[in-house]
Amino acid sequence: MGAGFWLPGLTNIIKATGWPNANSWVAWVFMIFPLTSIVTPLCVGAFADQRVAAEKLGAWSCGLSAIFMFAAFWFMKNGWGPWWFFVAFALNSLIAAPLWTLVTTIALSHVPNPEKNFPYIRMCATIGWVVAGWCASLVFHYDGRPEAGYAGVVLRVLLGVALALAPHTPPRGVSRSWRSLLGFDALRLMRNKEMRVLLCVSCALSMPITSFYMHTPEHLQHLRVEMPMLWMSFGQWSEVAAMLVTGYLMMKFRVKALLMAGLICCVLRFVWFALAGETHHVGWMIPGIAIHGVCYTIFFIVGQLHLDRQVEPGMRGQLHGLVSLATAGVGTLLGTLGLKWLHAFTVETRNDWATYWLTLTAFTVGCLLCFGFSFQGKTSQQEK
Repeated sequence: MGAGFWLPGLTNIIKATGWPNANSWVAWVFMIFPLTSIVTPLCVGAFADQRVAAEKLGAWSCGLSAIFMFAAFWFMKNGWGPWWFFVAFALNSLIAAPLWTLVTTIALSHVPNPEKNFPYIRMCATIGWVVAGWCASLVFHYDGRPEAGYAGVVLRVLLGVALALAPHTPPRGVSRSWRSLLGFDALRLMRNKEMRVLLCVSCALSMPITSFYMHTPEHLQHLRVEMPMLWMSFGQWSEVAAMLVTGYLMMKFRVKALLMAGLICCVLRFVWFALAGETHHVGWMIPGIAIHGVCYTIFFIVGQLHLDRQVEPGMRGQLHGLVSLATAGVGTLLGTLGLKWLHAFTVETRNDWATYWLTLTAFTVGCLLCFGFSFQGKTSQQEK
């Protein structure tokens, strides 16, 4: 919920500071997320598997990261300059990067029938995100203001308290070496073709999806939409709807069919955005934003649940750390770098949003084709 206050509007918040080269700072700040997701989630996931209870790691992570997050937005609000914000925000992200890995590990360790029940838990997080976005825009009027970060700090502290009170989730694995303790044993999972294909396509798909929070709010503002953070929240409402039916869909349809449907929705989303760029009409942005939650849930959540049931409990934290490394780390990093160049070439120089979104459409079609020809969707029982 906390990130819902500030992440959807972060681009516009940075641009409102008046920093020189604000577009470059947007790209550099968004690059923090994938860089920190490469560094810590896999290692922390291994610690949760082998040394320290997951709920304790999560509580400490929330407390420490909240301190640096408050400092970052305080520096921004008081005009200390971009570098002060960048360093404090990077330290916050480095400490907070494993949080979703730890929360997922705790949930999947205690929830019966995860394929059916985990989506409902994930849905609560999505509802919290929506409520935060609506409060930021409608109640506090935080669009484009650094105070949105302060609200995120309060929620981060509350999450830390909740994790401290969460069910005890002790380590289930045994560390055999420093290589194991650092999480590198998780790389052995890549020997499984099904896992390898799904992780690689998830990594590739994370590249264009990075544009949703990085540049969609800017496009909305360009189309003279008031309160873009409010409009962005419609993507989370569709995620709530998708979460409600995910368990049923996983029992009814093959995993490959669901993942293909998620990829097709991703393609449609960028097609609609491209039409908005071509016609300069915000009406095309609405279905593209609304389908975001379906794209995310049907591909990434279903894919993560499919991977989770392929591994032993002692590798669960490392698996989710590996997923985070591939998607929030490598994929988002490469996406941020590529989007920075693409945005400069199309939007900054020619105000050409249509070409920007069409390029991402073509890339997503490539992901769809590669996945369709490479992934079989076998379960672990079938592989045996």
